[in-house]
Amino acid sequence: MAQSREIPHTLGLLKKSNFSEDHIGARSVKDELRSNLICKLQRSEALFPGIVGYEDTVVPQVVNAVLSRHNFILLGLRGQAKTRLIRMLTTLLDPALPHIAGCEIHDNPYRPICRRCRDLIEEHGDETPIAWLSPDQRYVEKLATPDVTIADMIGDIDPIKAARRGHDISDELTVHYGLVPRANRGIFAINELPDLAGKIQVGLFNIMQEGDVQIKGYPVRLPLDLLLVFTANPEDYTARGKIITPLKDRIGSEIRTHYPASLDQGLQITEQEAWLERPSPIRTHVPVYIREIIEQLAFVAREDKKVDKRSGVSQRLPISALENVVSNAERRALRTKEPVAVPRVVDIYAALPSITGKLELEYEGELKGGDAVARELIRSSVGKVYDKYFEGANVAQIVQWFDLGGSLKLDDSVDSATMVKQLASIQGLMEKVRNLGLGASEPDAVRAAAAEFVLEGLYAHRRISRSEERGFAAEEKRREAAGGREEGNPPRGYRRQYN
Repeated sequence: MAQSREIPHTLGLLKKSNFSEDHIGARSVKDELRSNLICKLQRSEALFPGIVGYEDTVVPQVVNAVLSRHNFILLGLRGQAKTRLIRMLTTLLDPALPHIAGCEIHDNPYRPICRRCRDLIEEHGDETPIAWLSPDQRYVEKLATPDVTIADMIGDIDPIKAARRGHDISDELTVHYGLVPRANRGIFAINELPDLAGKIQVGLFNIMQEGDVQIKGYPVRLPLDLLLVFTANPEDYTARGKIITPLKDRIGSEIRTHYPASLDQGLQITEQEAWLERPSPIRTHVPVYIREIIEQLAFVAREDKKVDKRSGVSQRLPISALENVVSNAERRALRTKEPVAVPRVVDIYAALPSITGKLELEYEGELKGGDAVARELIRSSVGKVYDKYFEGANVAQIVQWFDLGGSLKLDDSVDSATMVKQLASIQGLMEKVRNLGLGASEPDAVRAAAAEFVLEGLYAHRRISRSEERGFAAEEKRREAAGGREEGNPPRGYRRQYN
């Protein structure tokens, strides 16, 4: 409470405090951001904690833009942490900023720009009330859509305000300010800038550069103090007609974002963002290879010709998929009354609803269907991760077991002990899980998931075959029934695949 009494609440007390006119009056938002950024750099503090993979690419460019006092734009595909990054710019603002109490545009007590605050100071002098802004209150964000109006962004004449206060309709005091003036002395961010109508862009760059705007034909001088930050898709931003040239010319820095450059970076982001620490009566253990398969899925999708590269594959895909995979394993463990839920590869296939919605397909992909494309991507991801652990491993015994007519039905709803018994019948299979660093003392749930991963890896490399339907049949019987030709596939079972 003692600390709160020390905070000046009138203009007179403010002048006697550390918030002098030299410190507050003349310093712009861009100067403030620059000054605080310099302090952080000198102290070697983390600038944007939680932003992974941009340390050597995007972050240095953002730092340069702030040091240069530039308005800037982040260009990137969806799911590249653009919005998250610009919201973290508030960490470079002062902990508290004084403004004239009741002012819609947070006027500087030493240099007011609105008519109402100038009149207030003239009337009350040093007794003019002062209020304070936190960094979060100084950040305003708007998603650009075609229906956004100049009134939304800049302002409009408010006839009700004029009538109540007895002002002429052309009086500046009748203006109802829009989002941009209300962000005065702070950061104003516009997401998806190209979706903003051309006439709104004109009003925006006019107030950026000249500091004036016409509201309903009434000229209003508003030398706003702002940092303007934008985000956009690169294709939309560079397309003719999407961005008017004068606005583009007034954006100081154009910074390209990107997806994680390595699997390790992707894993770090997904682990940070995915909701895995959840209240539950059972414990969850996600094997590293399952995490890697899910993360690899996004990398494979970004390179696949059936997926639209212009739309991109959001980093939200592995995050949502991992959450869904864990939920499927949790559901199985609750039903089988097991103390620990360990996701299996089959749970990744069960998480298709969290994958297909994140993929924008090309024409070829649309013909195949979203589910089919997603299954191919999962299979490819399993194959890549399998190579990491089993490249050069001798799996001849396992393949031979299927060659000799062996087949196996796997029900993803059975308990782990039952599944281990089924898998143990395959010669040499359980010994191979040692490549994953597992021993015989591991819980059944961990061993079952590992053994299934081995079979899925062999399937991914076409050493054995598997279908997704229910039931199964031995390869030899099916080939005989088909007159030497394969006819159908055994449901959710593995068999030897002949190429």
